[in-house]
Amino acid sequence: MLLAACGSSSSNTSSAKDQELNWMENSSLPSMDISKATDVVSGETMNNTGEGLLRAGKDNKVSMGVAKSYSKSKDGKTYTFNLRKSKWSNGDPVTAKDFVYSWQRTVNPKTASQYAYLLAPVKNANAIMKGKEAVSNLGIKAQGSHKLVVTLDKATSYFPSLVASPTFFPQNKSVADKYGKKYATTAQANVYNGPFKLTYWTGTSDNWTLSKNPTYWNAKNVKLKKINFKTIKEPQTALSQYQSGKLDATYLSGQQPKNYKNNKDYVERKSAGTFYLEINQKKDNMLRNKKARQALSMAINRNQFINKILQDGSTPAKGVVASDLASYKGKDFASVANVPSASTQDLAQAKKLWKQALKETGRKNYSLTFMADDTPAGKSAAEFIQSQWAKLPGLKVTNQNLPFKTRLSRSQNGQFDVVATAWGADFPDPISFLQLFTSDNSYNNGKWKSAAYNQDIANANGKDANNDAARWNDLVDAQKTLLKDQGVIPFYQQGKAQLVKSNVKGLIYFPTGANWDFSKTYIAK
Repeated sequence: MLLAACGSSSSNTSSAKDQELNWMENSSLPSMDISKATDVVSGETMNNTGEGLLRAGKDNKVSMGVAKSYSKSKDGKTYTFNLRKSKWSNGDPVTAKDFVYSWQRTVNPKTASQYAYLLAPVKNANAIMKGKEAVSNLGIKAQGSHKLVVTLDKATSYFPSLVASPTFFPQNKSVADKYGKKYATTAQANVYNGPFKLTYWTGTSDNWTLSKNPTYWNAKNVKLKKINFKTIKEPQTALSQYQSGKLDATYLSGQQPKNYKNNKDYVERKSAGTFYLEINQKKDNMLRNKKARQALSMAINRNQFINKILQDGSTPAKGVVASDLASYKGKDFASVANVPSASTQDLAQAKKLWKQALKETGRKNYSLTFMADDTPAGKSAAEFIQSQWAKLPGLKVTNQNLPFKTRLSRSQNGQFDVVATAWGADFPDPISFLQLFTSDNSYNNGKWKSAAYNQDIANANGKDANNDAARWNDLVDAQKTLLKDQGVIPFYQQGKAQLVKSNVKGLIYFPTGANWDFSKTYIAK
C-alpha cells in the first residue's frame, strides 16, 4: 500500500491568499489511465481530477457527482442515473456516452485492466472479460446525453460505492483516440472533469501539479488554486521540509510517531487495510492441522508489536475485515464477526495446542520459513513473529525477506510456508475482504477451503444480495467460519501517523480506495 504526505521544493508553506497546498507522496505518480491504474497515488490523483456518477463522502456515504439524481429498481438490478450538465477541462460536454466508453474500455480484454474485476456486477462483464461476449453487450446504455441506465447481473448493495471510485469515472473517447498510445501518459494527453486538472506531469517526473478546474460544475465551491505534489521517499527528508515550511503535511514512520505524538500537528489516520498471515495448507499435514494454526496465532502478542515497534496508530486486527469499514443497525462488522481466540495471545494454550499438533502429525519438532517483504516494516514484522514463535516447543523459524514483486510472485505460486500479506478495501463493504478466501479465488494463496464459507459468500452475492439483514448475517457467519478454523492469522490494522499544519482545513480522508479528497480543502488565515 502506498502512503501519501506533502511537499514543494521551492516555496514556503502557502498563505491563505495563495490557496496553494504542498503535498508529498512516498511514490511517484505511475498512471493517469482510469482503466489501467491500480495504486493509491494514481487513485488519489484521479479522485481529485475526475468525478464519477457519485462522489465518495464521509462515513462511507455517497453524494451526487456527475449524476444529479438516480433511482434503483425494486429487484436491485437496474440503476438509472440522471446526469447534470457538466464539462471536461477542454470544454467538451460530459455525456452518458463518456461513461459507456470508459466502462467498456476497462472490461475489454485488450485493455488488460487489473481492476476490471470491480465491474463484475455489471451485466455480461465477466463474460466480456473472458472474451466470450462482445464489449458492446456490457450492461450500460446511454439514453440521450444525460440519462444512463446500468443493468446488473444480480443485486449488489454496495454498487453506489463502486461507481464513486475512479475505475468507474468517465473517459473522453475523442481525446483517447487523439493521443492513442500516449493517452493519459502526461498531463496534456488527457482531459479532466473533476475539481482540479493536472497541469504538470511528464509521465516520469517526481513532481506533478493540480490546478483548480474552472470548467468543473461546482468550481465556485473549490477553494484551493493549486496543489503541488512532490515524491519524497526518505522520511527524515520529508520531516525536515515540513519543519522548514516547505510542506503542509508529512507522514511519519520508524521512531518519528513516538517522538511527535504530543505535537499539536500530530494526527493518526486509520486505514481500512489489514495485515494477516497466510498459511500454506498444501505444504504438509502440520500446516493443515487446525491446532497448529491456532497455536501459531495464539503465540503472537499483537499489542506488543503495535505499541513497541510500529507506534503509528495501527491497532490489533479482530479479523480480516477492517474495523469501522461497515456497520449494520449501529454495530461494527469487525466486532460482530469477532472470534477473540483467533486474534489474541494465549501463550499457555498455544504451547498446549502445538504439542498436540506435533503428536497428531507424528512429529517431535517442526521447521518453517516465514516470508515477508524486505522493507523496514517487513523485516520488523518477521523478526517479531520469529521471536514469538520461538516460544513454541520444537519449532524452528527461518525468516525470508524478499522484494515486494518477488514475495508477491511466490505467494501467488504457493512457494511459501507462512507469509505476511495485506489487503486494503477498495470499497466500504466486508465482501471486499471476504471474497478473497473462497476456494476458487486467485488471492487465496494459502488454499484454505470451506464449503460452508463458500456457501455463505455465494448467498451474500446471490439469493440474499437484496436483503440487507440476511446478507449481513451471511458475511458475519463467513468471517466466523474463517476465524474459527484459523484459515488465516489476523495481525494488525494499519494506521498512518501524520503531521498536518494547523492552517490546512477541510481535508477529507477515506480509509478505503483513493485516500484523499481535496475539493473542500483550504488554507486558513
